Amino acid sequence: MTIRRATRADFPAIWTFFEPIARAGETYGFDRDIDRAQAERVWIDVPAATYVAEIDDAVVGSYYVKANHGGPGAHVCNCGYMVDPAARGRGVATALCEHSQDAARALGFQAMQFNLVAVSNAGAVRLWTRLGFATVGRLPRAFDHPAEGYVDALVMYKWLG
Repeated sequence: MTIRRATRADFPAIWTFFEPIARAGETYGFDRDIDRAQAERVWIDVPAATYVAEIDDAVVGSYYVKANHGGPGAHVCNCGYMVDPAARGRGVATALCEHSQDAARALGFQAMQFNLVAVSNAGAVRLWTRLGFATVGRLPRAFDHPAEGYVDALVMYKWLG
C-alpha cells in the first residue's frame, strides 16, 4: 500500500466510494444528497491536505486533515477517512489513520479530534480507540442513522505533541 498526497485528478476515483458511503448516511455527517462538486470542495479544496491510499495503482481510501477551529484552537485538527468497501479488512483505515497523525504533526497540529463518531459505527470506534484516541464526550442522539434512528455520537481526541 502506498499513501501519497492527493491531487484534483484523484477525485474521480475517490468519488467512486465517497458517493455510496455518503448516500448510505450511516457514518458521516454529510448530506446524503451531496453532489460531486460539493464533495470535491469538502474533500479536496477545504482541507489543509488530502491523501489517498493505493493498492496496485488503484485508489482504495482517502483522508483529509484540516484545522478543527481557528484562533486558540487552531493547533487541533480534524480528519475524515473513507475506504472503498471492496478494500475493507486490508488495513487501509489503520494505515490512513497512522499516516494522518504524522501528516498532522508535519502541518503543525498538536492534537486530533473527531467530532461526530456515531456509536453505531463500531468498527471506527474500536479502531480509533486502539490507535490511542480517547472518548472525551458523548452526544446523546446526535447522529440520525437511517436504519437505527437517533444514536449517540462520540467526540474522540488524541494529543499528538
